[in-house]
Amino acid sequence: MQGKIRAEWDHLKRVVIRRPGIEMFLGLIEPFGSLYERAFSRKEARREHELLEHVLKHEFKIEVLKLEDQIVEAAARDPRIKKKLVELAHESISYQGDAKDVKIARQEFYRNVDSLDEEHFFTLLLLHPLIELEADKGTRNISLGIMERQPLSNIYFMRDQQFVTDKGIVMCRMAKPSRRREPSVTKFLWEEIMGLPILHETQAPGTIEGGEFIPMGDFALVGIGDRTNRNAINQLLDAGMGYKEVGVVHQARHPLIPSDKPDPMINMHLDTYFNVASSKVVVACEMLIKEAKVEIYKKKAGKFVKQKEETNLLEYITKKGFDVINITTLEQMSYASNFLCIRDGRILAIEVEKVTRDVLKNLAQAAKDDHERYGKLYEQAKKDHHHLMDEGQFFPHKKEIYQHGIDAYPLVLENLTGGYGGAHCMTCALERV
Repeated sequence: MQGKIRAEWDHLKRVVIRRPGIEMFLGLIEPFGSLYERAFSRKEARREHELLEHVLKHEFKIEVLKLEDQIVEAAARDPRIKKKLVELAHESISYQGDAKDVKIARQEFYRNVDSLDEEHFFTLLLLHPLIELEADKGTRNISLGIMERQPLSNIYFMRDQQFVTDKGIVMCRMAKPSRRREPSVTKFLWEEIMGLPILHETQAPGTIEGGEFIPMGDFALVGIGDRTNRNAINQLLDAGMGYKEVGVVHQARHPLIPSDKPDPMINMHLDTYFNVASSKVVVACEMLIKEAKVEIYKKKAGKFVKQKEETNLLEYITKKGFDVINITTLEQMSYASNFLCIRDGRILAIEVEKVTRDVLKNLAQAAKDDHERYGKLYEQAKKDHHHLMDEGQFFPHKKEIYQHGIDAYPLVLENLTGGYGGAHCMTCALERV
């Protein structure tokens, strides 16, 4: 396995996933602060994730690797890997209290290594605890406070910590503090355990996330906006990718939200409003891709050079010969475009109708709280819902899907999508052929 991907529609052979664990419990204590869209059932989310894994393995015959299993099992086999895992875990802990007590606690950490299982150290990476030690008179009269600081509650969205190009893996630097530590965990897997090539590791002040990148054969698309900045784009263009052309897609300003009160979370990544279903067909919200400006960079003498021509994503992709299946505003907000392309013309999609109920409920509350900001968006979403109900054509059960020969396998991921993403976001595609 090379850890290189040429096109999103090439046959998917291997993915990495993360079954949500204790970190999701902590995230659900404060969903908004954890970057979740809404509250949802953790128990049902895990059940949905089990179904996602089953379908990938048994319906599509894809090799599915679990992040925790890969790291824990490698650490159990190889003392070198365990030592590195222990060091990473130790770095993730902070201690507060009397200097003497802190010193003893740090010594105890290493003295206890052989008595603790490998899962213990992986869990420390997820929780990032702060340990407060306050001693009083008496034997072992210590007040112990353990606080989880920015637990990795979004790490089940395995797309974002990195993306795979035609020349290797690009490690991301996440824009939001709550996700900033995630790439150090996945990089440990790629480098130390799987030995995959890291083409580039994004450096500060650059920020970029994997949901922004879509490989398209001879060219690639990468989003720029709230999660990805110009510095990261410049680093990526200098990283040595083999594509002949790169389209830098500016995050669309949503036409239904006032420009002085934007909400970039609605279309935070390129794959939340645009995706590839085959070598000839894309799925997108046309209203948004008309608004998304594209800068074109062509490779000349081994370097990407910006062209004078600028266009929008709709014009750009149709000129490349792709047909566009349009989705409504409500479908876009319900993760219709966040499907996973299995092979040319076959996709693992979200059963969108199941998600729209929660999206409408949340949007109704948002419009009630701030009508100026969300009123028009809510009204359009309600119109979309009535239309889709009348036509019976919620994505992926649309006539255009059948007309374009797309084979869609829908999954109910009503709870998992509450974290703000679909099947595309939840899978790190490592190998396509």
